[in-house]
Amino acid sequence: MRITSQENILKVLNAYNPWWKTGALRSEYQRMYKRFAFYEAMKILMHESIRRTAILTGTRRVGKTTIQYQMIEELLRTGVKPQRIVYISFDHPLLKLSSLNDVLECYHANIHWDDDCYYFLDEVQYATDWDRWIKIIYDTKPTSRMVATGSASPVLRKRAAESGAGRWTIVQVPTLSFYEYCEILNIPRPDLAPDIRLTHLLRYDTREMTSLMNRLSDLQRHFNRYLTVGGFPELALASDDYMAQHVMREDVVDKVLKRDIPSLYGIRNTTELERIFLYLCYCSSNIISVETIARELNGVSRATVEEYISYMESANLIYRSYPVDLSGRLILKAMSKIYISDAAIRNAVLMDDSHMTDPVQMGIIVETAVYKHLAAFYYQNATAVGYFRGGKKGNEIDIVVDRPRWKALIEIKYRENAEIKEKDALYQHAGDASLAIVVTKRATDFGVNPTKTGKDILRIPAFCFLYLLGNAEKHGYKNRE
Repeated sequence: MRITSQENILKVLNAYNPWWKTGALRSEYQRMYKRFAFYEAMKILMHESIRRTAILTGTRRVGKTTIQYQMIEELLRTGVKPQRIVYISFDHPLLKLSSLNDVLECYHANIHWDDDCYYFLDEVQYATDWDRWIKIIYDTKPTSRMVATGSASPVLRKRAAESGAGRWTIVQVPTLSFYEYCEILNIPRPDLAPDIRLTHLLRYDTREMTSLMNRLSDLQRHFNRYLTVGGFPELALASDDYMAQHVMREDVVDKVLKRDIPSLYGIRNTTELERIFLYLCYCSSNIISVETIARELNGVSRATVEEYISYMESANLIYRSYPVDLSGRLILKAMSKIYISDAAIRNAVLMDDSHMTDPVQMGIIVETAVYKHLAAFYYQNATAVGYFRGGKKGNEIDIVVDRPRWKALIEIKYRENAEIKEKDALYQHAGDASLAIVVTKRATDFGVNPTKTGKDILRIPAFCFLYLLGNAEKHGYKNRE
């Protein structure tokens, strides 16, 4: 008997789709908390006039599959016939060996013959010719709807551009924001106005600012744990932080470096890939030179370094931040900054318990977290989230949010003395931006820092900055300044 026979495929499909028999999800798949990406994906799936496939992309264990199950649960709750909903995971060994067409033929021949159905395809990049088949399904089954997930976002985006134009919408699923972390753990927190924005804080008087920061101050004690393990939903809910970090190394980092990337890009020896990633963990939030990495990792070519960094970016393990010129000129020799996609990944890999008491390390960790939040917040817009470096002394501004007709400059000073001096790039260029922010450490270090340029700098503690950003995201201000 053929391994990929219809009988064997059907057994796997029945195991993945228990609602065909019970009418409901298994209890272990039911999750009360719904992330922002769930609402984005549901809006795409259920849009009355525009039919598009939603593709959820993000690293392992970030919650993509959970979002699919929540969407299935919502469909069942609204009365959709269970047999009209099929979930297919191409992470399963048997389904990896099968063509998508064979799997769908098995489903339609045995469970639901009509085209009027909902397809949920998980880790779709492992399916042979998945992009072609999604296009075929979209074009030939006009009453069907589809949601797919994938861990390799640039691969998905490239294929989408080539054969899915006008058919697919990419929904980024980053690791948990600090706001989502507080919600998923049901941490007591104040009710905030839905329209509160960071730009408003510059107009607050001392009393208003003090009142807001006092209301948020209890969140600070949860911030350090968030930085350690908080980016991944299941691990954030775990009671054993040491085991959570162990699982993160095995299930997030090791599987991506030793299985996902090698299988997608045909890498036989993963040693160099692991060495480069470890190097990047040590250098997170720094401008990197491909030549320097190749030289320090003796025996690794420049081309290999560049190629493997792009693979890690495609697997959502890292972000690359590029320089932004505040004068609007093109930057020709652009070296990128590297950020590990979640500070918790870096902590788990380096296994350094002293990071929470080391001011330098904490500065790196917090800058990584701030960049991740801003990149996730603005990913749908025509927005570059980069950095600035200029002047004779090469003064740097950590993060620049560059939108048409609007810029924000953000400097991370996560230390006891977070003074902004006149010689600092943030001070000198505050007048070139719509908003200038210094992210501080202490809960009491907030307010407005005037400058001689006439543009005030907002001082705000890191935990407040990230929480308020999440509050804005929740209440629909992702597409506004």
